[in-house]
Amino acid sequence: MNEVIKSIKRTPYQSLAIFLILFFTLFLSTIIFIALTFFNSFLGYVETRPQVTVYFQNKTSSSQIFKLRDDLTSSGKILSIKYISKDDAFKIYKDLNKENPLLLEMVTADILPASLEIYAKKPIFLPEIADYLKKQAGVDEVIFQKDIVNQLISITNVLRFTAIIFFGFLMFMTVIVLIVITSFKVALKKEEISLLQLLGATDNYIRSPFLKEAAFFGMTASLMSFAIISLAIVHFNPFLSSYLRGIPTLAINLYLYTLIVWPVNLYFLLITLFLSLCFGIIISTLASYLAIEKYLK
Repeated sequence: MNEVIKSIKRTPYQSLAIFLILFFTLFLSTIIFIALTFFNSFLGYVETRPQVTVYFQNKTSSSQIFKLRDDLTSSGKILSIKYISKDDAFKIYKDLNKENPLLLEMVTADILPASLEIYAKKPIFLPEIADYLKKQAGVDEVIFQKDIVNQLISITNVLRFTAIIFFGFLMFMTVIVLIVITSFKVALKKEEISLLQLLGATDNYIRSPFLKEAAFFGMTASLMSFAIISLAIVHFNPFLSSYLRGIPTLAINLYLYTLIVWPVNLYFLLITLFLSLCFGIIISTLASYLAIEKYLK
C-alpha cells in the first residue's frame, strides 16, 4: 500500500486523471446496470399479470363458463385462470365504491357480469387467446393488454440495445484514455524500468507496482461511485415507493436463483457493488497492462 501511495505522489496529475475517468465510467455503468435490471424485472412483472379478461353475458350459465375454462387450460398456453362470479364481482364493486352509497344502491349482483381473468404463459399467446374467446358463444367482451406489453418489450429492447452500444463505446474509450495516461506514468519511470531489466528483474516484477496501483484506482473509484448511487437510491426511495405502490416485488429469474430487485434490498446492492468492483479492477488493470507491455518488449 505504501508503494502505491508513493507512486501516486510522484505523478499526482496523471493519477487524478486516471481516477476521474474510472469514477465517471463506473458511475455511468452502475446506473445503466441498475436501470436495465429494473426495466427487465418490471417487464417480467407485467407479463405475469392478468393478460386477458373475458366478460360473459348475463344469460351465460356457469357450466358454459367452466367448460370454456377447461378448454383453455388444456391448450397448454395458459398459466392460470381465475373465475370471478357475479357475487365476487359485486363484492369487488362494493369495495371500490364503499364511499359512495348512491352508486351501491343502483347496482346489484344480477346486473354485473361473470368473468375469467386469464394468465398467459407468454405474451405472444395473447392475440390467439383473444381471437378464440371472441368467437365463443355467451362472450360479451374481451379485454387484453397486448399493446401495453408490446410497448414495454419494445422500450426494454431499445434500452438494452442502446445501453450495450453506449457501454461498449464507453469501455473502449475508457481503455484507450487510460492506456494513454498510464503510458505517461510509465514513461516517467522508463529509466527505472531499464535499470531493473539490466539487474535481471522479471516482467511480472516490473508490472506488479503498476497493476497494484491500477487495481487500487479501480477499487476506490468503484466504491465512491457506488456510495453516491446508494445515497441517491435512499434519497429517492420514498418517491419510488409511492410510484410503485401496489407492486409487491420485482425480480429477475436467473438460472437457479431469483434476484429481488424491488424493494431495494441489501443483497441486490451487494451484487451491484461486487460487479462494479470486478469491472473497475479489470478495466483499470487491463489498461495498465497494455500500457506497460510496450516498454517490456
